[in-house]
Amino acid sequence: MRTIRIPLSERSYEIFIGMGLLEAPGELRGFSSDVSGRRALIVSDETVYALHGERVSGVLREVGCEVQGASLFEAGEPSKKVSVLEGIWDDMVRAPLDRRSLVVALGGGVVGDMAGFAAATFMRGIDFIQIPTTLLAMVDSSVGGKTGVDHPLGKNLIGAFHQPRAVVIDLNFLGTLPEREILSGFAEVIKAAVLADEELFYILEREGPGLIGNPALIEEAVSRAVAVKAMVVAEDELEGGKRALLNLGHTYGHAVEAVAGYGAYTHGEAVAMGLDFAVALSRAKGLIDELSASRIENLLRSWGYKKAPEGLSAEDIKAAMKHDKKSSGGSVKWVLPLKIGEARWGLEVEEEIIDAQL
Repeated sequence: MRTIRIPLSERSYEIFIGMGLLEAPGELRGFSSDVSGRRALIVSDETVYALHGERVSGVLREVGCEVQGASLFEAGEPSKKVSVLEGIWDDMVRAPLDRRSLVVALGGGVVGDMAGFAAATFMRGIDFIQIPTTLLAMVDSSVGGKTGVDHPLGKNLIGAFHQPRAVVIDLNFLGTLPEREILSGFAEVIKAAVLADEELFYILEREGPGLIGNPALIEEAVSRAVAVKAMVVAEDELEGGKRALLNLGHTYGHAVEAVAGYGAYTHGEAVAMGLDFAVALSRAKGLIDELSASRIENLLRSWGYKKAPEGLSAEDIKAAMKHDKKSSGGSVKWVLPLKIGEARWGLEVEEEIIDAQL
């Protein structure tokens, strides 16, 4: 097991990473102390809860948590909306939860975002625990405290920063995932490598998708990707500056998701396209050397990611990018790679360069 601590001024917490962590919850001391003697509601989607709900409920009770059932919704990005959130609030009231209670997010990124936002807003904020069940949630959305729901004009436009009390990344959950979901998660691992971990990038280059079959290498890759995000979040919890680096690939990727209809592409597939687009912009601006640009593009192809979406209007994608949360006065601030292991945030890109790459 590996433990990564995110040191924050008010809500520091630990991320536990390893195979079979929930088989021995008593060994996760921080996790056990956070849930023991407290009333909890599990928030999950119907698919994940059918697979893991009873077992996780038993684990929570084993360490002294009073589980008050579960609030469930239909799996998938289309559920990430305010009307579904209202159902979670209703279940929290009926449980009933109080200010000392906590929410347990059991699922992928949609579940974590919804459960976290419900916890952030119920009684003006109660604690929650992240137990991510997808690789994408493990390396991205479960870490850092971003919570929220989608708006028809943009992804994650309605939300709040609300840090979890703990994150338990049990890699055994990956055994129930289809290959497409695992590859979706590895797009975020690649992003982390491009941002700040050249050694991780080399591992992904060397091993290729065959890495998925090696538990030790998966733990290494996940831990390194989480460490990159933890480092950035610790320096800039509320995204006032450097944390914007984590949006590498997301401006274009979020636009693809919105235009295609949430769920048509996985988040990771869209982010991979966004990484390609960011490399193209950086090359056009003369910011990245050709070797680094080619290595990133070749890595994305070797892992099977598409370079661009099919059948989407360039004009629609461009319009959607202007609704991006990182835009200011209709002007998007870009995160672009400079080389493998280094990127820069807050960059402006001339409209003619963007148009030439769309």
